Amino acid sequence: MHNPRLAGRYAKSLIDLSTEKNLLEEVYEDMKYLQAVCKSSRDFVNLLKSPIIKANKKGQILEAVTNGKISDLTRTFNRLMVNKGREAFLPEVVDAFIDDYNKLKNIHRIKLSTAHAVSEELKESIISKVRSTTPMQNIELETVVNERLIGGFVLEFNNNLVDASILRDLKDIKKQFQDNSYIHQIR
Repeated sequence: MHNPRLAGRYAKSLIDLSTEKNLLEEVYEDMKYLQAVCKSSRDFVNLLKSPIIKANKKGQILEAVTNGKISDLTRTFNRLMVNKGREAFLPEVVDAFIDDYNKLKNIHRIKLSTAHAVSEELKESIISKVRSTTPMQNIELETVVNERLIGGFVLEFNNNLVDASILRDLKDIKKQFQDNSYIHQIR
């Protein structure tokens, strides 16, 4: 199930309500927490999407997972999602909320993938380099460790991809060998 229109509507409504009640920052932190839960536990997402498990049971589990960790407004919003039978779309709504919040606050997300963990110094260096070469000023850097890269990095921002990884270089070399244009020219 994928419904970006529904997710966008719920996210916009939550942003409007939290802005009206001066709780936008608090709800944003709640959404980041829920996003982390959804990303770290595929079982949790599958539970929300399961047609076999009754809605009230899903609501109880959602309450147990978030008890004491989210604000009352977010808790009420989660109950509304369950009562309306929209709990399966909660991960999408959370992502849509965070995207809308970032647009509202003019925050740009950058994803850095490396083969090894990155130091805080290097993170700050990358952020300052991106700031100096683009008009982006509010930057949120997400780091991911992907050992398959072997070395180098992959940087994603604003639908741009900078792939300076050894994995990409090896794939390019493999493709050159598969093309084998030298043997073709000799014949």
